[in-house]
Amino acid sequence: MEKIIKTEEEWKAILTPLQFKVLRQKGTEYAFTGEYDKHFASGTYVCAGCENVLFTSEEKYNSGCGWPAFSEAVDNVAVEKHLDKSHGMIRTEVTCAKCDGHLGHVFNDGPINKGGFRYCINSIALKFIPNDNY
Repeated sequence: MEKIIKTEEEWKAILTPLQFKVLRQKGTEYAFTGEYDKHFASGTYVCAGCENVLFTSEEKYNSGCGWPAFSEAVDNVAVEKHLDKSHGMIRTEVTCAKCDGHLGHVFNDGPINKGGFRYCINSIALKFIPNDNY
């Protein structure tokens, strides 16, 4: 996948301040405040920064964590995983494979019948495209 490279100023020109904070500065939106936490329409979730296809509604579930949760990414090249030792924790960060935008984290406490993973993703890092528009 070819990477999208932009300067900080270019990202600021196309993203909202909160999108910039999350996607480019590894921020996090407050739990239970995101647009897609309780959103279960049929469709596809793409990166808000570059529109790379990341997740489908078929893999979305209500984990109760306060952020949209998915059992897996659309394929094994859509996202990248990185060791994250920030904030005194050891976690696995999830980034967009195309623009390197911070999406959230993945944990191994998801549904066993769906592989056991919980991709805990910031709503602001996503854009939803309904099935009839994709």
